[in-house]
Amino acid sequence: MTVTVNTLVTPATSSQKTTKLAIPHSHEKDCNIVGVLEQVAPEQPTQGRRIALILHGALGHKDYLFQKRLALRLPFDSFRFDFRGNFETNGSCYFGRFENDVVDLEVVVEYLTRKYGYVIDTIIGHSRGSVVGALWICKHRDGASKTVRRYVNVAGRYRMEKIYDEMELHKAELESQGFVIRKAVVARKPIERKVYRQDYDEFASVNVSVVWDQFPAHIDVLTLHGLKDAVVPPYDAYIYARIYGARTPGTHTLRYVEEADHNFTGIPEEVVEPVLEWIQQQERGELRTGIWHTGVKDDIENRKGLYGRTSML
Repeated sequence: MTVTVNTLVTPATSSQKTTKLAIPHSHEKDCNIVGVLEQVAPEQPTQGRRIALILHGALGHKDYLFQKRLALRLPFDSFRFDFRGNFETNGSCYFGRFENDVVDLEVVVEYLTRKYGYVIDTIIGHSRGSVVGALWICKHRDGASKTVRRYVNVAGRYRMEKIYDEMELHKAELESQGFVIRKAVVARKPIERKVYRQDYDEFASVNVSVVWDQFPAHIDVLTLHGLKDAVVPPYDAYIYARIYGARTPGTHTLRYVEEADHNFTGIPEEVVEPVLEWIQQQERGELRTGIWHTGVKDDIENRKGLYGRTSML
């Protein structure tokens, strides 16, 4: 099923087209992955055109936080979608089992490359979606992900075993009823999910360390992380900086945001604007490994009054 939703006017183009897609899942019966395709030049052929994929985090959806806002500002086509069991995509959603999300991403990539002829250029992931994106890139480094030039890691977790810290906070609940109830509001609707001890074990067992040896050396990486993130420790961003910063010719840029929490609540522009600028810097060949705007004093001074705080380091 392909449903054209509407045509939007954005700064990127005067004829941007938004199309909702329902992609048949080849590994899950009676499941369609629902997503939104943004095209900056819908009148032009898509064969060989580059596209960005935007991946949401746990208990999220394709339009939450900064995702939709960023998609409408990107200077090239993008696709954002709901992982299995989230919002408009049916099926079962699990606290662990990251491999299911990787498979969902494989289904999306296969569809976009086969039906439209797109070339996967950019992966932008938040939290769980960031981990899934990195795992997919590593898994398909000799195949579909060879064309990827950019990867944006927003609040991605590296030390998966730290999830046991959260489990410990709910120890009494887990022991008394055998599960923990996680609550969230998705698209303005409250939802609840039961998380069992096995789910925590599956989560903690995800092997993200493959990025040390298997993440392609040519991909430029931007890591964004809030210093007030109470879900994923900001130190994980430093670990990623060590990993991705050791590659060549690909670069790694680390940007901490002083007042941001895990979801960049209330300040989505602190993700959108840097991503857009970082892409422009890459296009101009100006990227270098280091902290955001390394050595640029004016950038720090000029940002002091923005939102009442210094937000870039």
